[in-house]
Amino acid sequence: MPSSRPLVISGPSGVGKGSLIDKLFTAHPDTFSFTVSHTTRKPRAGEVDGKSYFFATHEEFDALVAENGFVEHAVFGSNKYGTSHRTITEQTAKGLIVVLDIEMNGVRQMKANPSIDPRYVFIQPPSMAVLESRLRGRGTESEEDVQRRLAQAAAELEFANAQTGDKIIVNDDLETAYRELEEFVFQE
Repeated sequence: MPSSRPLVISGPSGVGKGSLIDKLFTAHPDTFSFTVSHTTRKPRAGEVDGKSYFFATHEEFDALVAENGFVEHAVFGSNKYGTSHRTITEQTAKGLIVVLDIEMNGVRQMKANPSIDPRYVFIQPPSMAVLESRLRGRGTESEEDVQRRLAQAAAELEFANAQTGDKIIVNDDLETAYRELEEFVFQE
């Protein structure tokens, strides 16, 4: 049985975090859970409050920040997003291992928060050239977005290599990377 500590998975956009997380959830149903994040953005068609997100006003969100209600939070565009202590506690109480897919600033906030003791996994590309190829291969990014994501990736790689995280996995081959992730998750 794996540790019940939350699992933080981070890494640059295009590195395969989502694919690895999907494989973990599929291979081990009823073991893992995502948290439901808070956001100040308006619900999209089909989204349900409390299931897709906890939709909050800017004032409600700011009040939670002031109360230290979040383990991590960030602003993207004009909207705020955050992971609350409550949602982690609720999922852990159900016997599930919480998985958080968060970016570098969220990792920094969590490392500074002594109330949460997660395990950290950083997914790294085999090279910046491979990452660039993956981003371009999506066909969904403008040149400006590709360059912005590559610059962000360089900063994230530098951050990950300077930190004393629990595990760095190079995703050169999805199956190999997955086996390494699964082995790490179930080692305790």
